[in-house]
Amino acid sequence: MFSGITDVQRRLLDGWLGTWQIVDDYSWPLQDTTVLHVRTADQDCIVKASTDSHHIPREIAAHRHFLRSIPEAAPTLLHESAADFVLVTRYLPGQIVEGSPSEWEPDTYRQAGSLLARLLVPGERSSDYSQRLRMQCTFDLDHATGLLPDSLLKELRASVESITAHPVPVSFTHGDFQPRNWLIHDGTVSVIDFGRAEQRHWTSELFRLRNQQFVDRPDLEEAFFEGLGFTLDESDEQVWRLEQIHQSVATLVSAHERADAQSEKSGRAMVQAIA
Repeated sequence: MFSGITDVQRRLLDGWLGTWQIVDDYSWPLQDTTVLHVRTADQDCIVKASTDSHHIPREIAAHRHFLRSIPEAAPTLLHESAADFVLVTRYLPGQIVEGSPSEWEPDTYRQAGSLLARLLVPGERSSDYSQRLRMQCTFDLDHATGLLPDSLLKELRASVESITAHPVPVSFTHGDFQPRNWLIHDGTVSVIDFGRAEQRHWTSELFRLRNQQFVDRPDLEEAFFEGLGFTLDESDEQVWRLEQIHQSVATLVSAHERADAQSEKSGRAMVQAIA
């Protein structure tokens, strides 16, 4: 094992990259994926590797099938092995937007909205997406028993049951579209980390932003939708309600299971906000 890299992955990397060295380690303590900034003889790269994370095959699939829509604003895939849970992309320069002054500048969100519009490659109209989302909400609420007041759980269950399942369009989505996954370089925004990419309804990408940066900053939300070029219609609003319930309650339950007190507190606040 070498810095979270298995022997098999190390041999693949040696074959792909030749001589290479680690510049920085971007792995998160709670993450199941090793993320390294490495340098070869002629370029800087990002290596992502795991022993079993489903995020690696998802990210590889995103690069293969969708990221050609924004070639200048996302990392370029150089090498990959889904079977061995490892990939290499070209290093994309820039500073993470989260925690930087750019996090609070409307132009950042105007650019991000425009990027998202290009990322949302349309898929087929799904006959069961909203039904599956209703079922997921019910599952989440069942697992939140004891974590939320019974009266609130009852209210949220009633809200889920009031929404009639109907066919909805789905698109390629990033899955975690927010400033911690955006870079800014010379004033231009790009996006990284596609390990949660999947076919979803586009409103799923709003959840983190509306619970974080858009709180008390309507100017940022306005700039985002200006860049996006469209807003929610009546059908979108129904799916958005289900997305809110699912993502907020799932955040709470997951944090509780991990004994992550800070995230559990955040998840509980998210649920209270949508009640």
